Amino acid sequence: MTPRTPSPRGRRATILDVAAAAGVSRQTVTRAMNDMAGISAGTRERVQKLAAEMGYSPSRFAKGLVQGARISVGLAIPDLTNPYFPAFASSVVEAATERGWNVVVDDYGHGTGSAVDAAARLAPQVDALIGYLVPHPDEAQSLMGRRPVVALDSPDAGTAGGISFDYHHAARLALTHLVSRGCRSIAFLDSDQGGPSASRSAAAAAVAAEAGFHLARFQAHPSAAAAKSAVAVLMAGDNRPDGILAFNDLMAAGALKALQESGIPVPGDCAVIGMDGIPLGELLTPELTTLSLDLRGVGRAAVGLLDGLLTGAIPDRSPEAHLTLRHQLILRQSA
Repeated sequence: MTPRTPSPRGRRATILDVAAAAGVSRQTVTRAMNDMAGISAGTRERVQKLAAEMGYSPSRFAKGLVQGARISVGLAIPDLTNPYFPAFASSVVEAATERGWNVVVDDYGHGTGSAVDAAARLAPQVDALIGYLVPHPDEAQSLMGRRPVVALDSPDAGTAGGISFDYHHAARLALTHLVSRGCRSIAFLDSDQGGPSASRSAAAAAVAAEAGFHLARFQAHPSAAAAKSAVAVLMAGDNRPDGILAFNDLMAAGALKALQESGIPVPGDCAVIGMDGIPLGELLTPELTTLSLDLRGVGRAAVGLLDGLLTGAIPDRSPEAHLTLRHQLILRQSA
């Protein structure tokens, strides 16, 4: 029998394709690919050869259905010391557990680790992957093969699915509010780590340009301590801002501490807005105004999207496989 040619680019070879090419049942392909009893050695070898030629391999998800195993999902996180990521991770675990899935977490953001390192460690263990994978989402998908990857905060990723955030909307909410309360010299306290920083910074600059004012930008490591030092230096200079939009809530917390130690009233002389909406913001003095994400909703959206990709209800790389979520401006005492 002449083997069927591999499936066209953009379409996976399925178990039905292999069965049709081999002239056997779907159950026979399952037995051949999982080395199960009940078929001859010749049939097993022929099916496996055709599957290889067609680029088909059963995922661990499919094997789990045959063998009764639970689905295992990898979760790649860049820094569990940042309160944003444990909040997100807990929502993923909650939604996955409701489905009877296991979650394997890899915190790659320490030392020389990277997203691609996390994907390489997780790939042999899991059926699918969710994660913050900048700047390596496509490499992660390559390592996972046909198993779906849901990349967060990577709008141009070539992964099976993804969740992005509308930073233009967020920046417009924050900057409009600062201007409305009389701020005229606004600065963006940015992360020096690249990745999502570039998207947030570009969005803030674009919104400021649309509104007709210049947005100053200064950088620090995305931690409270580094932000505190950077803001202290900024406020000791001649060009003190009267409004600060921070890359994340941790950096905003550092900014508040620096302003307090410098004797600068907040929000009277300098208003501060953070981003992400972690619970820490409500414990600060003054309480932090922030661009808040529903972190529980983000995690559940990622798991729901992955569920659709695994079952085939959502086609890989389709418009339905890429979601865009929006922040809300939560007004508190700092702005």
